Amino acid sequence: MHKAPRKGLNNSVTMGTLGYGVYKVPPADTAQLCALALDAGYRTLDTASLYGNESGVGQAVAEALAIGATVREDIFVTTKLWNSDHGYRRAHEAFAASKALLGLDYVDLYLIHWPCRGKGLALETYRALEELYRAGEVRAIGVSNFLQQDLEQLLEHADVVPAVNQVEVHPYLQQKGLRAFHDRHGITTQAWSPLGRGAVLDDPVIGRIAAELGRSPAQVILRWHQQQGVAAVVKASTGTRIAENFTIFEFELTAEQLAAIASLERGQRFGSHPAEVN
Repeated sequence: MHKAPRKGLNNSVTMGTLGYGVYKVPPADTAQLCALALDAGYRTLDTASLYGNESGVGQAVAEALAIGATVREDIFVTTKLWNSDHGYRRAHEAFAASKALLGLDYVDLYLIHWPCRGKGLALETYRALEELYRAGEVRAIGVSNFLQQDLEQLLEHADVVPAVNQVEVHPYLQQKGLRAFHDRHGITTQAWSPLGRGAVLDDPVIGRIAAELGRSPAQVILRWHQQQGVAAVVKASTGTRIAENFTIFEFELTAEQLAAIASLERGQRFGSHPAEVN
C-alpha cells in the first residue's frame, strides 16, 4: 500500500500531500468513507464545522486506532472555523465544539475558513488560533481562501505565520502568483476542488494525457498537483474512486505533459470569490 509523501510545514509538523476531504459528504456516510480512505492509505482527513460531519471523521479515526490499523501520530486531521464564528471569544468556543465532535485530544490543523473582510474580525480570530496553537490544542494553524491582500494584512500583525492556505487550485485556476507568495513566506498551498468540481475531468488535453498514460483524468490532475508542489484534498464517494485517486504516486507526468496542462490556465473559479464571502 502506498503512502502519500508528507510535506514539512513551517513549524516542522508534516502533512500528507494528498488528503481525503468530506465536503458535502452526508454525516451518515462520513465514518464509512473515511475508513475506506484510511484503508487505501490516506492519512490526511479534511473536514470543517460547516460540513456537519466532524463526528464521523472522529469516529473513523477512533475505529482505526482501536484495531491498530494506524497510530494517532500518523493521522492528520484538519477542521475549519466557520464565518459566523469570527471573533476572539467565538473562535475559542467554535474550536472547543469542533474538538469535542471530533473526539480528539488535539487537532492537527485548524483553519479560518474564509477571511470575511466585511466582518473585519480576521485578525482577532487568528489571535485566538495562535493561543490554541501555543496551548498545544492544535499542532498547526492556518487559513483558507485568503487572497494575497488578506495574507499581507495578517502577516503584519500575526506572531505565527500560517502553516497552510487552503485555496481553490486546479488546471483552470492555477494560482501561480498566490503560490509564489506562499513560497516566499513559508506557507504551504493546499488545493480544495483540485479537479475543478469535476469540470476539468472532461478537458480534451487532460483526456489525451490520460490516454497516453493509461490513467484516469482524475489521476492525471492529482498527479499534476503533486508535481507542482501543491498539496491537495480530494473527495470521492466510492471505495473504488477513493483507492484509484491514491495511486498517483506510481507514475509521473513528463515535461511536455506538464506544459500542456500549464496552458489550460483561464482564471476560472468554480467556488465563490474570497472577497465576496462574508
